[in-house]
Amino acid sequence: MNTATRLSLYGISLVGVFAVAFFGGRALIPDDTVAGWTKRADEASQDHDSMESGHEMTEVGGLSVEEGGYRLVTVSAPQRAGENGELSFRILDPSGDPLTRYETSHEKQLHLITVRSDGSSFEHVHPELNQETGTWSIPWSWPEGGSYRLYADFVPADSPSVGDLVLGQGLEVAGRFEPVAKPLSRTDSVAGFEATLSGELKAGSTSHLTARIMRGGKQVTDLEPYLGAAGHLVALREGDLGYLHVHAEEGELDFQAEVPTPGRYLMYLDFKVDGRVHTAEFVLEAK
Repeated sequence: MNTATRLSLYGISLVGVFAVAFFGGRALIPDDTVAGWTKRADEASQDHDSMESGHEMTEVGGLSVEEGGYRLVTVSAPQRAGENGELSFRILDPSGDPLTRYETSHEKQLHLITVRSDGSSFEHVHPELNQETGTWSIPWSWPEGGSYRLYADFVPADSPSVGDLVLGQGLEVAGRFEPVAKPLSRTDSVAGFEATLSGELKAGSTSHLTARIMRGGKQVTDLEPYLGAAGHLVALREGDLGYLHVHAEEGELDFQAEVPTPGRYLMYLDFKVDGRVHTAEFVLEAK
């Protein structure tokens, strides 16, 4: 069998595999959901293609297990939704040794963030470090099945000049999976609070965003400091879930955001009232 024939048969095999996966997936996922995903994927592809010839003002993080010579390794977590266990991992320095010294950033040495591929089940927590082994760990249970992404956000003490590093890794969790649609939204209700996020996102420039928290029709004015500010905002690019740093400004829930490409961004606002931290979720579109 010559090379051309082998390649032709290989191509036909791939078409068959993708056809089975596609039609099998459609049997489980509604057509309108699939159509929505396809449309957004096409739009995102066009947006990213249009940016390839230019320089991105802000690079997204969390899309690789390695950055600046630092590597995320030995990630371990429960494999099934609802199963109680431990989430743990280590960071290796450029020499391959476990990193045990971290700068304090936003009042913590490391910020651990997890989110499902559809933008749901967002968690922002702070694990504990074993200084002897360099292992970070925290009790853990996944709420539902699906594909998740884990982010480790930190500043290494041995090279603070590199700034914030964000390493990421995908995880597959067995269990019931029902995709959650994320329409554009500037408002969210959580634990009796009404949260709004105003301001326009513009790709390639600094955008100013302001959040407001209401309860019982009145603005909440007694927000407690959380992670060194009135609130903490995380932005993820829809699709690849690229992680973006959003910087708090002086004032109540004011932020500066820099997004590199047009498209939708998932925004997660942590705020603290009466000793409890709440998370409001928004979806904004950058032009």
